[in-house]
Amino acid sequence: MAVEDKFYFENGLSLNDVFAGHINKNVKQAGDQLEISLVSRDSWIKLSGSREKVDRAKEFLNELSRIYLLRERHLDQNDFDQILKAFRDHRDTELKLLFAERIPVGSKKRDIIPRSKAQLEYLRAIREKDIVFGTGPAGTGKTYLAMAMAVSALLKGRFSRIILTRPAKEAGESLGFLPGNLEEKILPYLRPLYDALYDMISFEDASSLIERNIIEVAPLAFMRGRTLNNAFVILDEAQNTTEEQMLMFLTRLGYDSQCVITGDPTQNDLAKHERSGLIHAEKTLQNISEIAFCKFSSRDVVRHALVEKIINAYQQAM
Repeated sequence: MAVEDKFYFENGLSLNDVFAGHINKNVKQAGDQLEISLVSRDSWIKLSGSREKVDRAKEFLNELSRIYLLRERHLDQNDFDQILKAFRDHRDTELKLLFAERIPVGSKKRDIIPRSKAQLEYLRAIREKDIVFGTGPAGTGKTYLAMAMAVSALLKGRFSRIILTRPAKEAGESLGFLPGNLEEKILPYLRPLYDALYDMISFEDASSLIERNIIEVAPLAFMRGRTLNNAFVILDEAQNTTEEQMLMFLTRLGYDSQCVITGDPTQNDLAKHERSGLIHAEKTLQNISEIAFCKFSSRDVVRHALVEKIINAYQQAM
C-alpha cells in the first residue's frame, strides 16, 4: 500500500547544496535508485511509495544532511553518488567509517576519503605494509588513493620524496620515431599521474616539488640500477610490466621506503609471448606477510556512474 510523507531539512539547509548543486538531476536519480517518488520543494521533499521504501529514503536524506554538515557544507557529485550507491546496495552502515577516514593533502585542497569498503581496506593496508598491490578495473581509485597517501606522507615529513612510475610500452626502439625530445615523448604515458597529483597539490607547489626532484615522475625503464631510499614509490599500470621488469622494480626498494603497485590484470598491452609481471607477482609473493594484496571490483568504481554500468556490460559480454 502506497503512503505519502514529507522530509523537512533543518538548520536552513539549502536543498540544492545538499544535493551537490544538481537538485533536479539528483532528486530524480535518488528516486530511481531507491525505487520511490521524490518531489522537492523549498525546504522539504515529498516521498511517495511503500512504507518500507519511504522510511528507507528518509534514512538516506538524514544521512545526506549529516554528511553535508560533516563536509563543512560542501558536497560534490562524488560524495552524493557514494552516499546514494551505499543506500542502494544496503551498505550504508559503512558510511560512518568511510567519511571518518580522511587523508589530508595540500593546504588548499579538501581531505580525500575512501569511497568503498575495498578502498578503506586498501588505505589501511598501505598504512601497515611496506609493499601493497592494488588490482582491479579502471576507475576504482587504486592510483589516486596511493597518490593521496604519498602526498600526505610527504607533507608530514615521513618520506623525503615521491617517485611515480609506469611502464611506457613504446619505451624501446619505437620511441625514437616519435616527435620531440625525450620528455615530450614519454609525457603521454605519465599524464594520468600528473593529473592525480594536481588534484592534491596546487600546480605551483607541484611544479616546485618536481623541479627540485622531491616528486619524480618517470618511466619504469629509468628505475633500473637505482636504490630508492626514504621514498614513497608508486608503480602504475603494472599489468604492462614483464616478469623481468617487475622483479627489477621490486628490488629497487631501499631503506625507509614504501611501495604501492597498481594495475588491472585483465587488460595489458604486452606481446602474446610475454607474461604479465603483475599476474606473476601476485602468484609468487602471496605468502610473504609483509606484502598486502587488495582487489577491487566494478562495485568500487568511483568515476561517472556510467563507468560501473559499462564495465558490468563488458564483463557480461565476455
